[in-house]
Amino acid sequence: MHRLWLVFSQAVTVAVAALFVVATFHPEWLAREASPAAGRTTTVFHEAPPQHAASTGGAQRADSYSDAVDRAMPSVVNVFTAKESRGMRSPLFDDPIFRRFFGDQLPDDAQRAASLGSGVIVTQNGYILTNHHVIDAASEIEVAFPDGRKMLARVVGNDPETDLAVLKVDAGGLRAITFAAGDSLRVGDVVLAMGNPFGVGQAVTSGIVSALGRSGLHINTFENFIQTDAAINPGNSGGALVDAGGRLVGINTAIYSRSGGSMGIGFAIPVSTAKQVLDQIVANGTVTRGWIGVEIQEITPTIAESFPLGGSRGAMIAGVLSGGPADKAGVKAGDVLLSVDGKPVANPAAMLNMIAALAPGKPAKLNLQRRGKSLDSEVIVGKRPRPKPRAE
Repeated sequence: MHRLWLVFSQAVTVAVAALFVVATFHPEWLAREASPAAGRTTTVFHEAPPQHAASTGGAQRADSYSDAVDRAMPSVVNVFTAKESRGMRSPLFDDPIFRRFFGDQLPDDAQRAASLGSGVIVTQNGYILTNHHVIDAASEIEVAFPDGRKMLARVVGNDPETDLAVLKVDAGGLRAITFAAGDSLRVGDVVLAMGNPFGVGQAVTSGIVSALGRSGLHINTFENFIQTDAAINPGNSGGALVDAGGRLVGINTAIYSRSGGSMGIGFAIPVSTAKQVLDQIVANGTVTRGWIGVEIQEITPTIAESFPLGGSRGAMIAGVLSGGPADKAGVKAGDVLLSVDGKPVANPAAMLNMIAALAPGKPAKLNLQRRGKSLDSEVIVGKRPRPKPRAE
């Protein structure tokens, strides 16, 4: 009996030792498929994806906006314009020494100036949005696409009062940008500015939305700018301002600068304004706005105190065009416009936008304050005259 117990003990010891060795050096030999009946479970370890997954169709990295750039950049083009200005011919062109250095590059009766900007493809059949000041008075417009193609473009229509213009190239199957919802942008959102700064080629800069609804800058007649610190430089005008998803939120148009370069204050026209102008120009070749024929001014604290207005809300009517819609409706200089069709007027810029949005030929109700008394008037909205071309 003692001998049998000894043999059993030795066998157990050898088995335990063998199990220890196998568990230490070859644990996979012990793995068994879980048996539902026995209630056992098996732990499965998942290997982490490689770091380059984002570039091979995986999820976008949190520190990269490459997907947004890939979506939007093919829709951003370079716009080159040429302008011929005729005038007096410099006698230097008759000097053989001058011609030796500069050659016969310019015609005798004209000088040719070139400028550049950017544009955004908005339809697959060749409509392109850009700034009015990029193509203003151009005798020739050429569009360069990201794939290297170049095409001549014609102006479908322009709107100097918002600084927007629509071009058309004879091409199909183009990569049109996606428009963001008009009210989707918030202060603090990340935005990317795309264009052709200084003519160096396509480039993208990033920043955030610094402010919305900027006006009173005296850049355009109708102002409702997006302010951003994304670098916008000369040549970026007319290019795209997109959100982190690559959707168009604005058209780059101006910068605040003392040196000519970006100082972190750039302005873009909101996509809602751009879409309205685009739709009207494509449909009619021009933009039609409401007009009542008044000159307005801001109500300063001094004016509010002098006229006992009881506040600075509204817009002061500084002048009324004789025979215009407002004059026919009985509006007088010195009246304060408080609301249009029941919508309160906050300031002159808001009033200008509200009147412009009215349909010409339709009636509109004005609520005015005159000598401290409230009165209502109905005006038949007129058609806003086109601004006169600037003098060359």
